Parts: sequence; C-alpha cells; structure tokens
Amino acid sequence: MLESVRIVGRGRVGNAVTARLSERGVAVRHGEVDLVLLCVPDRAIAEAARAVEPGPWVAHVSGATPLAALSPHQRRFSVHPLQTIVRWRGAEQLDGAFAAVTAESPDAREVAVGLARLLGLEPFDLADGERGLYHAGAAFASGYLVTLHRAASALLAAAGAPPEALLPLMRRTIDNGFELTGPIARGDWSTVDAHLAAIRTRRPELEPLYQALAEATAA
Repeated sequence: MLESVRIVGRGRVGNAVTARLSERGVAVRHGEVDLVLLCVPDRAIAEAARAVEPGPWVAHVSGATPLAALSPHQRRFSVHPLQTIVRWRGAEQLDGAFAAVTAESPDAREVAVGLARLLGLEPFDLADGERGLYHAGAAFASGYLVTLHRAASALLAAAGAPPEALLPLMRRTIDNGFELTGPIARGDWSTVDAHLAAIRTRRPELEPLYQALAEATAA
C-alpha cells in the first residue's frame, strides 16, 4: 500500500492524480516517499527520472514512452490512464477508466496495479514493446475523434445547420456499441458520391479525409 507519493509535474494528469490521491488519504509531498510519479511531458521523462535519487519506486503515466526512459532506476513501472483529461475537471475524470500497466517484475506489477485501483482505474497489462501500437489506437479513439467532430461541424455550419446537433448523434453511436448505419452500411454508393460532390464544391480541403474514411469503412 502506498502511503506517500511525490508528483513531478502538475499539468492535467498531475492535477487529477494529486486530487485523487489526496481524496484517498495518500500523502502527496516532497522528501522521502514510497513513489515518485512523473506526470511530465514524454520528452521530459528521462531527464526528470535522472533527477530522482535512487530508492523509492519511480513511475510515469505516459502511454507511449518505454520504461527505459526511467533509467537508471530499477524499481520502476508505468500506469497510463486511458482517458482524456482536461484542466477544468477534477479527479472524477479518472473514475471507471482503464489503465495500461507495464512492469518488469511481480513486485512492480503489484505496486502498479495497486496505484491504478487507488486512482479509480481498471488496470490491464501492456507489454513495453507494444506501446506504439497501443497509443496509436488511443489516438484514433480520442484525438482523431476531435478531428472528425471538427470536420463534421464545418460541413454542418457550411450547410447552415447547427453543429451542436451532432452531439446527440455521436453519443448515440457510442451507446449503440458503434453499430454502423448510414449509406455505406446500406451499400448506397450514389449517396456517398453525392457527399463527395458537395464537399468538393463547398469544403474541398475535407474531400481527402472523407474519401479515406469511406474506403476504410467500406473495407
């Protein structure tokens, strides 16, 4: 059981993690601690790890960065909350999300799984060498969803329709377990061609994106 943690980095993840640990009665402090948790940008992890005196567990919360970035520490692991986190929400953002746990020993895994559950996350194991593929999937599901929403909103706005009308549609698609509906599901390629013609006329910069998504969806 972790009793004390030092958080390095107070960005979006660092703030949410700090708030949750405080809620759960874990001392978040400087000095001697059980765990130093690096919540810094990926490019800063290696430098931040080198600045930590050996002794406590050292971990990071990155989904893409390998454990080698935590050298020279041997007592190390990572816990990546598979969730999008914003500054204007609190610790509740962590509730019910999954977490990728990467560890090199049973002891490290035990601490990592314990931390994930303490944060309100559901842990699963992730091999260190699979981080690139895993994080690419996360980018598709979250970051590219933002891109899709912006593209769809631009088309509705160009048509004089309210972009906010898309939100119930997107939420219901998730609620329906991502069951595909619409022209491609029906094999209605004349409608898809009409979409492309309209986009080409009004928002031509979005045509390659629509075309690529249509082909991927059809496949």
